[in-house]
Amino acid sequence: MDGLLKMGRFFFAIAMAFFGVQYFIYASSMKGPIPGPPWIPGAHWLAWLTGFGFVAIAVGIAIEKHARLVAMLLGAALFLNILFLHLPGLITQIHNPGPWTVTFELLALCGASFILANVMSRDELTSSTSKIGPSLATAGRFAFAISLVIFGIQHFIYARFIASLIPSWIPSHLFWAYFIGVAFAGTALAITAKVQAKLATVLLGMMFILWVLVLHIPRVVASPRNGNEVTSLFIALAMSGASFFLAFNLTRDTSV
Repeated sequence: MDGLLKMGRFFFAIAMAFFGVQYFIYASSMKGPIPGPPWIPGAHWLAWLTGFGFVAIAVGIAIEKHARLVAMLLGAALFLNILFLHLPGLITQIHNPGPWTVTFELLALCGASFILANVMSRDELTSSTSKIGPSLATAGRFAFAISLVIFGIQHFIYARFIASLIPSWIPSHLFWAYFIGVAFAGTALAITAKVQAKLATVLLGMMFILWVLVLHIPRVVASPRNGNEVTSLFIALAMSGASFFLAFNLTRDTSV
């Protein structure tokens, strides 16, 4: 089971590092894929700060140096981002699918960060947080599940649009759009009820990494300077990693 944690941590760290690189590209005015939704570039000084923050988080998670602390800080930062930057937009554009997607992508990553913090080793900087770790992980599990429900609903409401994104060589586009919606909903139910949750989250992680390979990488290769496509690729990679270390966390829970 340690392999799930290592793979999930590795995927998540790579995604965080590339988000940082995107901010550096934007802040330095270089030509390249700047941050796409759900990220907001903002002022250049803030972009530099955000870029360094993402890279520091990635390094901490990758080398397991104060990884518990940086994961908690990432989760808190993402929660504040949702609360003050994205939630107001969602409320004022309730019928626009865009704000729903970006808000719940951030909520999923926020939940994943708290789950990751709980499965990482404690050190002298985080020994005092040992009591809140499981509570944060539980909140993170529900946040992740809620996000999957929203993604599943969107796959039904916007099935034809989602079907149009599926590569042409894959048959039955509409079927897969609906199937993935069902998969999201079923996984959310499994996570919430803790019934076959480990299997469901491992399969979810495999599905996300399959998307990275067959959907996102070809789209990035076709438009390498499109920040939206690059960001979407690494969101999917981060979601894959999150699914794997959520499976690890659920395995450690004796109540599963």
